[in-house]
Amino acid sequence: MPQLFAAYLRVYEPLSAFDRQQQQYWRRYVRDGRVVTPDDGPGRQRTSVLEALGAGWTRLNDIPDEAYVLEGDDTLLVCPWNLRVRVAEAALNARDGVPAVLADAFVPPALAGLAQKIVSDWRSGARVLEHGTPRQHEQISTWSVPLRWFVLIDSEEREFSLESGHKVLRYRTEISKARRRAHRALSVLRRSVGDVPISEAVEESTRWLEEFHPRSVVELDYGGLTAILSDKALAEDDSPSLVATGLQALSRGDGDAATSAYEELVERWRAIQLLERCN
Repeated sequence: MPQLFAAYLRVYEPLSAFDRQQQQYWRRYVRDGRVVTPDDGPGRQRTSVLEALGAGWTRLNDIPDEAYVLEGDDTLLVCPWNLRVRVAEAALNARDGVPAVLADAFVPPALAGLAQKIVSDWRSGARVLEHGTPRQHEQISTWSVPLRWFVLIDSEEREFSLESGHKVLRYRTEISKARRRAHRALSVLRRSVGDVPISEAVEESTRWLEEFHPRSVVELDYGGLTAILSDKALAEDDSPSLVATGLQALSRGDGDAATSAYEELVERWRAIQLLERCN
């Protein structure tokens, strides 16, 4: 399976955030040794989706419930994939604003009807009334890390490894810290630059974090991007620090320093995005 050059922002919730049936399911999932690592997860996800869509595009219900899991001494944190819903939403979005003939060619009516039912069941019904609005635990960005993600983490939370040729660069933090950073950044941005796209993006991330259990863990994982970045570039990457520097400069009214940090970040990640065209 080809490498997916993508980064991931994930939230792992404690079992207490799920209803009793889900808690039992995830305990069995771990006990049976079915847990998939973040390294293998993207490939497994693509395989599950292709198997479902390849059979007449009518087997979305057959996509299994899987998750990434963090295990501590006395804790179990789960980041469900929710693939069934993600594929259903993507199918419906593909039909939006497209003439019916083209929409049916891209997404057959049988799949569209099934997708609509899956999304409706996900967002409404007795389960939502009892347990609240469901949550998507993983965000994906191909060929880049969105700058707003760096707001949520600190450079001291970095985990970096080049062991055995396997490159890992990720950050993990308590969701309470991520929320404080997001709110602080949003306040600085609104006060300094107003309601511009970056402010709106940070606000969106802030709202997303509020959906989860207060004892959750947030993870920013460079994922497949480590395959296209050199060891030196990964070791020296200081994107979170640059974001923090830019925000600090904005908070004290130093526009030149803030602009310098922002331009350095944009240029760095633009260079990585340009690799997509070469690919």
